[in-house]
Amino acid sequence: MKKILIRGGISPLDNVNSEELLLKDFSGSNIGNYLYQYSIFRTLCTDDTQLYVDNYASNIKNAEQINKNYNQYILALADAFREDFIPQLKEYTNLIKKLEIPVIIAGVGLRAPYDTTLEEEFVFDNEVREFINAVLEKSTIVGVRGQITADYLSKLGFREGVDHQVIGCPSMYAHGESLNIKNLELDKSNKIALNLSEKSAENCVSFINNLTKEFRNYTFIPQIYDEFLLTYGGGPSIKSNSINYPSTLEHKMYEENKVKYFPNLQPWLKFMRETDLSIGTRLHGNIAATISGTPNITITTDARTRELAEYHHLPSIPYFEIEDNHDLKNIVENMDLQSAAKQQPKNFKNYIEFLDKNQIDHIYQNDNQATNTKFDETFSNGEYEGAIPIISHCMYETLVKRLRVFNENTTQRTKRLNNNKINSINAKYKFKIKQLELEIDFLKNKSV
Repeated sequence: MKKILIRGGISPLDNVNSEELLLKDFSGSNIGNYLYQYSIFRTLCTDDTQLYVDNYASNIKNAEQINKNYNQYILALADAFREDFIPQLKEYTNLIKKLEIPVIIAGVGLRAPYDTTLEEEFVFDNEVREFINAVLEKSTIVGVRGQITADYLSKLGFREGVDHQVIGCPSMYAHGESLNIKNLELDKSNKIALNLSEKSAENCVSFINNLTKEFRNYTFIPQIYDEFLLTYGGGPSIKSNSINYPSTLEHKMYEENKVKYFPNLQPWLKFMRETDLSIGTRLHGNIAATISGTPNITITTDARTRELAEYHHLPSIPYFEIEDNHDLKNIVENMDLQSAAKQQPKNFKNYIEFLDKNQIDHIYQNDNQATNTKFDETFSNGEYEGAIPIISHCMYETLVKRLRVFNENTTQRTKRLNNNKINSINAKYKFKIKQLELEIDFLKNKSV
């Protein structure tokens, strides 16, 4: 039996409840990470393999244990070629050098401005060279997420087609070579899923906010861990480039109870299947819609989203073409919402070739669809906590109980992470709990 270690915080077959999530961020700061972990688990879940997650651990001290217990190590990375990821990239490089098993990079990308020309040098160039060299000593070829990243690695001296290969994002291949995107007849009654990054430009945030006025059956789906804290415990507020971003419970989206944060992937995908359209700047928010069969439009904001949208032919529009009062109907009419489905068979074939080059066993060796697998049965029938109710829409007793849990669990997490930011949150909510307890007592006495 082959044992494969996969980069991730939790298996997609495991249920994460809110209280556990307060103690530990299983998402790696963004639930979008659940998508490519889900795809890799499903793709590699054969009868002869056992799959495990590494809990995002990159310490060199784990090398001996990994060598002893696993046959392969697979890492799917997002835009890991960026300045604030340099320490982790160095850690992974040192760890990989100590490993004696194959190490496969199934997706990695460059963070850069939308219109980057790659003429300038990046402060992480040397760290990327060392990382790629270490990986190539343990695998046949590196999988990158788009052509911009491929051109960047070529500029650093690595050969496209030999050292690295564009494969897109593994999340797009979660269900095989076919995408079945349903048709859209846009009207004001449509169920629309909205998404935004806290780094989105002001015009994009205003555009999404304006859609909530026209399409009342909307839902905003946040993805980052701090938005879980905001939904569950009321804070802290989200740091954003935009003054109109849904950063606090006072924002219209939270006040109207139109926000759904999903701690687990299965309820998220189920919700997306029941949605008519997804639109926003969150690439994986829209990929969740894509693999669920729901039409979607991505507002591309940087090189990362641009290269993936281009490679997968995702329906998209550049952020600088968005206007505050842009007519969604006009955007939809000028978009081929089936473009990703048309491109999927070609990209999927290329992805399978990448897996085969690296001698990775997968469920598609005899069937490019591979539906109704054992993994699918377990995933579909599992019990998972769904979207978390917004704290400001809870009954008083539930609210007080939740704030107590919030305080206790984040205190424990603080001790482990030495997180001063959460320390300040705890003090704030201890005060809130006392206030609410007094108010509940007053209301009870008044009713009597």
